[in-house]
Amino acid sequence: MLVAVVTTAGFVALVTLTRTSDSDLRGQPAPPVSGETLDGATLTLADLRGSPVVVNFWGPSCVPCRDEFPLFKAKLAEHADDGLVVLGVLMDDPPSTARDFVAAYGATWPTVIDADGSIKNAYLALARPTSYFVDPDGVLRSIQIGEVRDADFERQYGLIAP
Repeated sequence: MLVAVVTTAGFVALVTLTRTSDSDLRGQPAPPVSGETLDGATLTLADLRGSPVVVNFWGPSCVPCRDEFPLFKAKLAEHADDGLVVLGVLMDDPPSTARDFVAAYGATWPTVIDADGSIKNAYLALARPTSYFVDPDGVLRSIQIGEVRDADFERQYGLIAP
């Protein structure tokens, strides 16, 4: 487990240091998210227009992703009156283990399966977890590479709250 944490931390640092401003998606319309969810429904990010959305790239084999799930669950309850939506994007893990993980953690938000990596590529997501804060007009306002903690969430949610 320590190896996974150290590897993830090193990768996050590398991504943060090498990301250039011309690849920054902030202030632009969020790239489309479309696909089948873990429960078999079809969902698009456009369906969620009018709500603040956190697009979270995750996978059950990602240790920091596991730590984020309780926070997302709490934030959905805390900001329910604002219509907050968390939209998961399954990255680099099979749907079967993700379904088990979602059930075990009691996650109520949808997760789109990114089987071909096209959503990951559109968002320039290189590491898990990575979260994108999208305002109700569909504009990407903030990016969190690595685990979202309470203070991180609130600071970035302030940029997308209605």
